Amino acid sequence: MEYLDFELPIKELEEQLEKCVIIGKESDVDVTPTCQEINKKLEQTKKEIYKNLTAWQRVQLSRHPNRPYTLDYIRAICGDTFLELHGDRGFKDDKAMVGGLGKINGQSFMIVGQQKGFNTKTRQYRNFGMANPEGYRKALRLMKMAEKFGIPVLTLVDTPGAYPGLEAEERGQGEAIARNIFEMVRLKVPIITIIVGEGASGGALGIGVGDRVYMLENTWYSVISPESCSSILWKSWEYKERAADALKLTSSDMKKQNLVDDVIPEPLGGAHYDRETTFKTVAEYITKGYNQLKDLSTADLIAQRMDKYSNMGEFKE
Repeated sequence: MEYLDFELPIKELEEQLEKCVIIGKESDVDVTPTCQEINKKLEQTKKEIYKNLTAWQRVQLSRHPNRPYTLDYIRAICGDTFLELHGDRGFKDDKAMVGGLGKINGQSFMIVGQQKGFNTKTRQYRNFGMANPEGYRKALRLMKMAEKFGIPVLTLVDTPGAYPGLEAEERGQGEAIARNIFEMVRLKVPIITIIVGEGASGGALGIGVGDRVYMLENTWYSVISPESCSSILWKSWEYKERAADALKLTSSDMKKQNLVDDVIPEPLGGAHYDRETTFKTVAEYITKGYNQLKDLSTADLIAQRMDKYSNMGEFKE
């Protein structure tokens, strides 16, 4: 397990508990009361830390190297029913954007999402979850295929942003994202979107238009990352914590502003602390969202989706 800077008190207590257990096994000394006391203190410390997280700390948790990524969710929820589909039929297959058909609780879904890597080699292979235009065009191709066969769409968002390289701009990065948003708004099948990690800028919006949009508890969704916001406003990354607070990018902030439909709770410590519980909870929310949408007519589905996004940004003084 890797620890973030604010998790170091937890690391120290877990190391103490581990040493205590080892001493008990290697000697005749009864260390049960000591272990119980350390464990009690550990649980208390976890609650104190994780129940009072700042916006920046939630951003850090969303990037935790042990956190499950898109393919982890797909494999856990769909099992061996997932069939990955490749390519945009125009340029190439973008490894940062994965997609395919899978079944969740007996219902077929077209699943699309950004995929990050778990070590140096796979991070380079997946381009750190930053999709090129061909990735967004692949996603749209799969969504239009789902529309053709009447299959609901599930998108899993986890990206630091769309790839900003020169070659991506030459191939029409902005157009590809804008085209996806335009087409998703009028797609004739239900769309469920879940922010499972980072939801940064247009890179997230390119697959983020949904009838039901959920955020995992320790994720963020914003037009810009705290570091980039800090560098623009204060010409330095040093103010990233202040920027994170000002951006109102956490799941609770987004729910309060009615920009997402619900927040999916995570186990204490984050999704990586208890993956199985996280996968089960996510699957339940997917099924719940689909059940709310499946009986709507195509006209009502599209009308409600358009109204949802048209009403965003309205406020009363």
